[in-house]
Amino acid sequence: MGCTEEPWTSVEGASHDLSLVRVPRDVLRALGCGDLESAERLSGIKLTTYIGGPDCRWLWALRADQIARTPADHVWVTRLVVDQRTGAVVGLAGFHGAPDERGMVELGYRIDPDRRRLGHARAALEIILDVARGDPRVAVVRATVSPDNRPSRALLDQYGFVEVGEQWDEEDGLETILEIPA
Repeated sequence: MGCTEEPWTSVEGASHDLSLVRVPRDVLRALGCGDLESAERLSGIKLTTYIGGPDCRWLWALRADQIARTPADHVWVTRLVVDQRTGAVVGLAGFHGAPDERGMVELGYRIDPDRRRLGHARAALEIILDVARGDPRVAVVRATVSPDNRPSRALLDQYGFVEVGEQWDEEDGLETILEIPA
């Protein structure tokens, strides 16, 4: 699967049937402004208060500004994670942008607290890794995680991510940097 295929979907035989659906620009802007009603109307998708709430609002605003400056990033950035069996939005996942000069992409995912511990993060991670591996421009996949986020760290460890350092993120605080070859 390449990054330009729409939507990004679970590989055949996966335990979950998820799609990572690109968020249209007008929906990104609405979510970034905290306008859940407009985002639902524009997308035609029922969104949760978590997806449209303060925990995610800053990210939607960041991505809306990013693709306004760099339209080519739109295919790569944060998407809605949709359970294909129910049609429910269970979280968000994607990359921070297109591959950099080193061929590195950084992934990110967030699952709605009401949908956690059901395998959605694992399934979304598998889709993201499949997309990265399917694009010849990608050499390295990076993830950053708070040292306190043990479930996410344990999940990344299961996929062979190796700790390569730490960084301070203005939004998230101290993060451990993990990478894996694509």
